[in-house]
Amino acid sequence: MQAPVAPKNRLEFLNTRPPPNYVAGLGRGATGFTTRSDIGPARAAPDLPDRSAAAVGAAGPSGVGRGRGKGPGEEEEEEEEAEDKGYDENQKFDEFEGNDVGLFASAEYDEEDKEADAVWDEIDKRMDSRRKDRREARLKEEIEKYRASNPKITEQFADLKRKLVTLSAAEWDSIPEIGDYSLRNKKKRFESFVPVPDTLLEKARQEKEHVTALDPKSRAVGGTETPWSQTPDLTAVGEGRGTVLSLKLDRLSDSVSGLTVVDPKGYLTDLKSMKITSDAEISDIKKARLLLKSVIQTNPKHPPGWIAAARLEEVAGKIQTARELIKKGCEECPKNEDVWIEACRLSNPDEAKAVIARGVKAIPNSVKLWMQAAKLEHDDASKSRVLRKGLENIPDSVRLWKAVVELANEEDAKLLLQRAVECCPLHVELWLALARLETYDAAKKVLNKAREKLPKEPAIWITAAKLEEANGNTTMVGKIIERGIRALQREGLEIDREAWMKEAEASERAGSVVTCNAIISNTIGIGVEEEDRKTTWVADAEECKKRGSIETARAIYAHALTVFLTKKSVWLKAAQLEKAHGTRESLDALLRKAVTYRPQAEVLWLMGAKEKWLAGDVPAARAILQEAYAAIPNSEEIWLAAFKLEFENNEPERARMLLAKARERGGTERVWMKSAIVERELGNVEEERKLLDEGLRLFPSFFKLWLMLGQLEERLERSTDARTAYESGLKHCPNSTPLWLSLASLEERLSGLGKVRAVLTTARKRNPQNPELWLAAVRVELRHGSKKEADNLMAKALQECPNSGILWAASIEMAPRPQRKTKSSDAYKKCEHDPHVIAAIGKLFWGDRKVDKARTWLNRAVTLAPDVGDFWGLLYKFELQHGSEEQREEVLRKCVLAEPKHGERWQVISKAVENSHQSVEAILKKLVVALGKEEKAAEENKH
Repeated sequence: MQAPVAPKNRLEFLNTRPPPNYVAGLGRGATGFTTRSDIGPARAAPDLPDRSAAAVGAAGPSGVGRGRGKGPGEEEEEEEEAEDKGYDENQKFDEFEGNDVGLFASAEYDEEDKEADAVWDEIDKRMDSRRKDRREARLKEEIEKYRASNPKITEQFADLKRKLVTLSAAEWDSIPEIGDYSLRNKKKRFESFVPVPDTLLEKARQEKEHVTALDPKSRAVGGTETPWSQTPDLTAVGEGRGTVLSLKLDRLSDSVSGLTVVDPKGYLTDLKSMKITSDAEISDIKKARLLLKSVIQTNPKHPPGWIAAARLEEVAGKIQTARELIKKGCEECPKNEDVWIEACRLSNPDEAKAVIARGVKAIPNSVKLWMQAAKLEHDDASKSRVLRKGLENIPDSVRLWKAVVELANEEDAKLLLQRAVECCPLHVELWLALARLETYDAAKKVLNKAREKLPKEPAIWITAAKLEEANGNTTMVGKIIERGIRALQREGLEIDREAWMKEAEASERAGSVVTCNAIISNTIGIGVEEEDRKTTWVADAEECKKRGSIETARAIYAHALTVFLTKKSVWLKAAQLEKAHGTRESLDALLRKAVTYRPQAEVLWLMGAKEKWLAGDVPAARAILQEAYAAIPNSEEIWLAAFKLEFENNEPERARMLLAKARERGGTERVWMKSAIVERELGNVEEERKLLDEGLRLFPSFFKLWLMLGQLEERLERSTDARTAYESGLKHCPNSTPLWLSLASLEERLSGLGKVRAVLTTARKRNPQNPELWLAAVRVELRHGSKKEADNLMAKALQECPNSGILWAASIEMAPRPQRKTKSSDAYKKCEHDPHVIAAIGKLFWGDRKVDKARTWLNRAVTLAPDVGDFWGLLYKFELQHGSEEQREEVLRKCVLAEPKHGERWQVISKAVENSHQSVEAILKKLVVALGKEEKAAEENKH
C-alpha cells in the first residue's frame, strides 16, 4: 500500500518567491498596472530579505538582513559611499518634499537660509495682497447679489406688517385663532397600566389603622413622653434661631456712628442680602490678624499698624475689639492725630467727644482734631465755641479761621476777619473777605494794607478795581489796573496774559464789565508779536464768544479796532458780534464808526443799510445808501442794494429809475437781469423782451438772460420761440445745466420721451460727471413708467458720480422698501456729510415712525445746508405732524434767520411772479403744501 501523503498548506505559496515575470491575474485576462507607490524612489531600493521558510532555514546567522547576492564587504562599501555623499539613496520616499528631503538634512540652518525664507515669505504675501482686493470685492458683490435675490422673511413681510397699523380693534379680534394641527398631537398616546405592588397597599393599610399598643422605646420612658431620638427638640431649635437673629440685628444696629442702620420695614431684606463670609475669607482675616498682631507687638509706636488692626476687626464684625485696639493705639501713640481721629470714628457718639477731648489735650496744635471736634457738635454755637478754643491754641490756622467765619453772622465775621488778617497776614482770601464786608472807605484801607503785606498778589488790585466800579468811580478802574500791572512788574512778577484774560471773564460773570474792559485793554497785548496781533486777538475773541463771555470778546474787538482802524475784517467780526449779541443801537453806532474809517468798504455800508431796513426805518436805510453812493460812486453792489430796497418796499418806479441810471453808467449783466425782473413784475412784456435782447447783445455768455427769455416765451405759450431761445443760449453757454434742464422739460411737453432722451444724452456728453443731468434723465424715465431703464441710468450715474448726494438720495427713494436701509447705509458711507443724504435718511426714519431719530437727522440736514429751503420745508412739515407748537415756532424762527435762497422746490415757489414779495415764512408754508400734494400724487401713482 502507498503511504499517505501529508496535505499541503493551501496558503504556503504566499511565503514563496513568485516565478520570473509573474503578473497577478494575467491568466484570467486581468492586466496589471503600476502606481508611484509601487515604483518608489528614483534610485534602486535595497532588496528585501526573503521571508520564505526555506530561505530562512538556509540563511546562516551572519546572512540575516543582507541584500540578495551581497556579502559583508559589499555592504560596508555602500555605507562608506552613503557617508561620502551625505545622504542615503535607499531612504524612504517623501510625498511632499520628493526625493530631496534628505539632501540638506544634515546641513546647518544659518542666517542666509533665514533671509532666503523671509524673502520667499514676503513674495508670497505680496502675491496674495495683489489678489486680495479683487477677491474681497468679488466676495462682497456675491454676498450683495445673494441678499438681493434671497431677502429675509422679515424684509418680505415688512410692508404687510406696517399695514397692520390700519387695523381696528374689532378687525383684530375677528381674526380666528389658529388651532394645533400638528401630527404629533393627532397620534394617540400609548397608555400603560401597571398593577399596584403589594408593598404600597400594605403601607396604605398601616397608615390608616389605629394602633392601641406602645412601642418598646415609648414603654421604656413610661409611655408619657416622646423619646428625643424620635422627634427633635423644637423649643431648642426656636431658641437657637432667635439667638442667631438677635446677633445679626445687634451686628447691624451697632453702627460706628451710634445711629441704627436697621430699616424697620426692610430689615429682613437686609438680612437676606448680608454677605456670608466664606472659609477662604475667614482664613485671610486670621492671617491678617496674626500679621498685624506681630506689627503692633514688635513696633507699638507705629500708628498705621494700630489703625490697620482696628479696621480689620471692624471688617470682621468685631467692633468692640476694634475699639479696644484703637484705644491701646491712642495710649501707645498719643501724639499722632490719625490714631485719635480713627478712635473718634469707631466710638459711640457719647464717647466720641471724650475721645476727641483727650486727643486735643494730647495734641493741642492739631487742626484736624479741632475740626473733628467741631463736627461732633450739633449746633452752630457749640461748633463756633470749639473752633475759637482751637484758635486760642493755633491762631495762625487759616482753615480754622475760615470755618469760624462761615459760622458767624456779618458783624461777628467782620471782627473775626480783622483778627484773622492780623494772625495770618499772608493769606489773600482773608483780606479780600474782610474788604467785601467793610464799607467803601474801610475796604480801601483794608486793600491798601493787604497790598503792603502782599505786593505780588494781582487779586488785590482786581478787587480794588471792582470796588471802585461798584461805587460808581468808573474812571478810576482803568488807572488802578494799569498801576497794578506796573507795580507787579516792578516786583518781578511775570504777567501771564491767559491768566489775566480768565480774570477778565470772571469779572464779567461777577457783573464788573468796566473792570473786564480795563483788564483786557491793559493785558491783551502782552507777550504777542506785532505781526501776530490781529490773528491772535481775533482768535481770542472768538474763543471768548464760544464760552459765552460776550463782554470780554467785545472788549478785545474794541481794543483791536483802536490798533487796526482800517482793517475791514476786524470791523466785520465786531459787527457780527454786535448783531448776534448786542442791540440795534450799538450795532448802528459801530457801523457808523466803521464807515468813517473805512469808507470804501461796501459791505459795511450795506450791512448798516440792511439793519435800518430790518428795523423798519426805510428812509434811514435810503440815506445810508446815498452816503455810500457818494463815497463809492461806481459801486454796482450799492446800486443793486438801493434797487432791492425800493423794489421790496413796493416802490417799482424808484427801482426802475435806479436801474436805468445804473445801465447808463455801464452796469454789468446783473443790472440788466434785475431790470428785466422789474418789468416782469410790472407785466410789461415788450419792455422785458427789449431789455433781455439788449442785455444778450451786450452779454451773450450770461445764461440767466437766455433762461429768462425762454421762460418769457413759455409764459406767452410760444413754444417754438422758447426752444429757439434755449438752443441759442446753449450755443453760447454749453455748460449751463439750467438751460439744458429747461430745454429738456420743454421737449418732454412738446415731443415726448424720445426727444427728451436725446437732449439729455447730448447734455451729459457735453457736461460729463454732472449729477443734475443724470438725475433729470432718471426722473424722465420714472415719469414715463420705465422703471428698469431708470434703474440702469441710476447705476451708471452712481458709477460716474460716486460722491453725489442728490443721486444717492434719489437712489434711496427709488429702492424697494426692504432694500432702502441697505441703500441708505451705502449712501452714508459715500457721502457722510451731504445734506441730501442726511435728509433722505431722516425721511426713512419718518416713514418708520421713529420720530426722535427723524427729527435729529432732519435738524442735522438744515444745520449742514441752512441756505437750502427744501430741507426747511421737510422739517417744518415733520413738526406739523409730530411736533409741539413750540417746536414749530422754533423751526419758523430759525428758517427766517437763515433766509434760504436755494433748493429745487424752494426756488420754484420763491421765484414765481405771484410770490415775489412774499416773506420767508409764507414761502415755507406754501412749500409744505406743495410737498403734501407731491406725496399724495406719488401714492396715487403707486396704486
